[in-house]
Amino acid sequence: MKNINPFNMKRITLIISILLFLFINTNAQSNNYLNPYRNISKDSISFIQIKTDSLYNSKQIISFLILPTDAFKKFRIDIGYSKSDLFTTGSFGKKYNSKAAVNGSYFDMDSGGSVTYFEINDSIISRNRQADLKWAKPDSLINGAVVITKDFQIIIQRAKSEHFYEISKEEHAVLISGPLLLLNSEKVKLPDMDFANKRHPRTCLCLTGESLVFIVIDGRQKEAEGMSLTEVQGFLLNIGCTDAINLDGGGSTTMWIRDKGVVNFVSGESGERPVSNVFLILEK
Repeated sequence: MKNINPFNMKRITLIISILLFLFINTNAQSNNYLNPYRNISKDSISFIQIKTDSLYNSKQIISFLILPTDAFKKFRIDIGYSKSDLFTTGSFGKKYNSKAAVNGSYFDMDSGGSVTYFEINDSIISRNRQADLKWAKPDSLINGAVVITKDFQIIIQRAKSEHFYEISKEEHAVLISGPLLLLNSEKVKLPDMDFANKRHPRTCLCLTGESLVFIVIDGRQKEAEGMSLTEVQGFLLNIGCTDAINLDGGGSTTMWIRDKGVVNFVSGESGERPVSNVFLILEK
């Protein structure tokens, strides 16, 4: 398996700073985001939120959790889950005493449980749901995998067969999601369907070599239109992402930080949506 490719931290800092400068100068009146000019720490978690009406000629609110390589001395990524019950991303974050949490992959919104292949500690939690069953996802949408290795490195890759992951002992956890957005700084072909072509709230995970970045794009709101997956691909390339995968979005899109709570603007009328699995940033 391939490890995270090296990435110049100065490059992502510069790119984000330039983008933020452009965004702020077109939205100086807004106070709905934290000051983006704070330094990006090289050994801890940085949270940035931007608001703009100049990206893709649309109103956008985008939140970042940036975890540089040096920060992995203090933190690790893991997955919190429930096999049946549904809990909010914030509830998972509190349960596991995590530093931050972001919603994960697709799930059964009626009875709970993941609907894509998920294993942790060599135990299979769920399999890809059969196509004729409710809440199943087509293969074109679940063509990627987030792999957490035994030493807690993060890999984004094309999904391999369930049998491959079952017999492999190299992974601490595997969670199928998608579609894949970027591999080796190249755009991955997207399915031609409304899910990809229309603007929605999005949750993404990307690798920039020396950084792991969770990105939440709000949508379905007056101040946040969301993005198509083609727009997401272009945006992620512009900020230096090399590998990236789409996670569950829409009303599930949530970023939670300890001591701050939910920091993005969730789209559901009833607030934060209960989910079945989340990515956790845990202190070692």
